[in-house]
Amino acid sequence: MKFLSFIVLIALVSMSCNKEKADFIVVDAKIYTVNQSFEIVESIAVKDGKIIAVGSSKAIQSKFESEKIISMKGKFIYPGFIDAHSHFYGYGAMILREVDLTGTKSFDEVIDRIKKFRLDNKTAWIEGRGWDQNDWEVKEFPTKQLLDEAFPDVPIYLTRIDGHAAVVNSKALQIAEIDEFTKIKGGEILLEKGKPNGILIDNAMSLVVNKIPKFSSLENSKALLKAQENCFAVGLTGVCDAGLDKEMVLLIDSMHKAGDLKMPIYAMLNPTDENFEYFVKKGIYKTDYLTVSSIKLYADGALGSRGAKLLKPYSDKENYSGILVAEPEYFDKMAEFAYKHNYQLNTHCIGDSAVRLILKTYAKYLKGKNDKRWRIEHSQVVDNNDFDLFGKFNIIPSIQTTHATSDMYWAEKRLGSERIKNAYAYKKLLNTNDWLPNGSDFPIEKIDPLLGFYAAISRKDLDLFPQGGFQFENALSREEALKAMTIWAAKAAFEENVKGSIEIGKFADFVVCNLDIMEVAESEIFKTQILQTYVHGEKVFAK
Repeated sequence: MKFLSFIVLIALVSMSCNKEKADFIVVDAKIYTVNQSFEIVESIAVKDGKIIAVGSSKAIQSKFESEKIISMKGKFIYPGFIDAHSHFYGYGAMILREVDLTGTKSFDEVIDRIKKFRLDNKTAWIEGRGWDQNDWEVKEFPTKQLLDEAFPDVPIYLTRIDGHAAVVNSKALQIAEIDEFTKIKGGEILLEKGKPNGILIDNAMSLVVNKIPKFSSLENSKALLKAQENCFAVGLTGVCDAGLDKEMVLLIDSMHKAGDLKMPIYAMLNPTDENFEYFVKKGIYKTDYLTVSSIKLYADGALGSRGAKLLKPYSDKENYSGILVAEPEYFDKMAEFAYKHNYQLNTHCIGDSAVRLILKTYAKYLKGKNDKRWRIEHSQVVDNNDFDLFGKFNIIPSIQTTHATSDMYWAEKRLGSERIKNAYAYKKLLNTNDWLPNGSDFPIEKIDPLLGFYAAISRKDLDLFPQGGFQFENALSREEALKAMTIWAAKAAFEENVKGSIEIGKFADFVVCNLDIMEVAESEIFKTQILQTYVHGEKVFAK
């Protein structure tokens, strides 16, 4: 008997010695892997920032050992959420320097917020963002009048929530040398009694923006770190920053390499000669934390400010169909350039005219089935005859599901009862290629990806309005919605082999939640808490 016990002991010791070492092992969880079969498991093992095993708690612990065994006690784990279209740096900069004007119910309230902000912020300019006249009782653009009365001596620049219109005061117009004779392609300077009234649309905004003092490198670093902090807290483990210049991309890269910035970023480049020379002509740049492989263009403006370019006039503005921010020849030139250098081309298109132009421009170079993954950002209003072009040329509609639930109160007024049916048509767009990425466009929308998940499946606001959902035929299933902010978001950046699902060999990017978003009632989804966030195996947030 003693001899048999000795043999068993030797066997157990031998088994223990043969176990593979892991940095940590997660057990007793409900883990949605979002792999090809959408498998649900209990446990994962992680080493050197990557997943080395996936399976049951018993199976993992029989093959792997670690000094750090983490029992999740039945908590729910998902692949790290990825925002496929955001303005990460801009969000951080907004927090540090701008007045938050979201949720204001009148322009008087805007003025009040600015006054409170000014008490503690004696900056050379006053900047703000987030006003939306569609939320006000008087649903018309504001003018410079009240700004001039309250702040005659300091320049003010206030961006509309969509980022495609701004209201400024006379001091800002004076500094930018804008008068009734100023003209700019792809933008509008609205006039009242023959003089600028303070409203600037699309490209006209740049006339003032170019006069606002830029952040220092230190301020930029602080903005990035603040954005990272808030994004990790809502479960984001990767973001697309839709439009960056060389200086910012290099700062991000240096902060990654220094270990200060841990947020993986897919950077879309602004179409500048400096970006083309430094990045595009040298090829794709890629590290474990940064991907530079795409160019971001703008075809038109936004629906809320009537800058979206439509095939037919707006239903609420006679003989006006919006703005194309550049000539068609420009987009053709950019498509040829991107194709030549094997870069993705990602173009902002809201109106059906802009969507059609870019679809046909892409098609000229893509020619047929391909794996270039050129994207149309937003794909918000699509003519019924153009949906098949997405699938025919494998053009990816990059959507933001919360745009539908933010715009649904007034969008039909802009588009009319027929055209609205092909707006925010996410299910119809999904069917063109059988996959699509979802983002938020923050800070235009809130940064929380669970709000996008909820909007995708319910087509309702947080008050559960409207009953039955807004154009519910275009809702996504829960599985589709989860994929759109994990594996499909990764695929849209050519990163599906390293992230987006919980599989062996991929980065250990995952989030731990207190509720199962795949099972709980719709009304409970936006109450879900992010308990922990892991990026490359490192816990970067814990509640």
